Amino acid sequence: MAELATIARPYANAVFSLAKREVSLNMWSSMLSVIAATSDHPSVSMLLASPDLAGSAKAFRLAEICGDGLDDRGKKFLQALADNDRLDLLGEIRVQFEDLRAEEEKSLDVEVVSAYEMSDVQSEALKVSLNQKFEKEITIETRVDANLIGGAVIRAGDVVIDGSVRGKLAKLAETLTAI
Repeated sequence: MAELATIARPYANAVFSLAKREVSLNMWSSMLSVIAATSDHPSVSMLLASPDLAGSAKAFRLAEICGDGLDDRGKKFLQALADNDRLDLLGEIRVQFEDLRAEEEKSLDVEVVSAYEMSDVQSEALKVSLNQKFEKEITIETRVDANLIGGAVIRAGDVVIDGSVRGKLAKLAETLTAI
């Protein structure tokens, strides 16, 4: 979906610049989250995909559904997207905005999927190690996937570190079949 990302980038950059200039990153982050979550709802998705409604009507209805989650600037943003037939970019715009925000705030959200529940000591040690590697404030979200057999998979931005037993076995199988 590189094309969606490319098309969404100017919108995400524009909203980020506005939010940064107005010192309202948290507010825009919240509004974009509300918009993206609302637009992902199946009935709202059908509404936005409907060829029977004009873009401006779709934006108005979406803003109406979002209610107090949007201020006037959020509504104008939706209208601008609708005017350019870009309401389908809402999710990608939110993702890129959050990436820009994380870069600005020198923070990084890390997802750790492990075979077993991580202890607080392990989580803190990983946090310190990743903090040194990326030179950013790290926030760790963990979840358990017993299918990994052992080890963990760490996703930090664009970086994926697969230290799982399942991943190592897959790599071994790939190496053996290549011989």
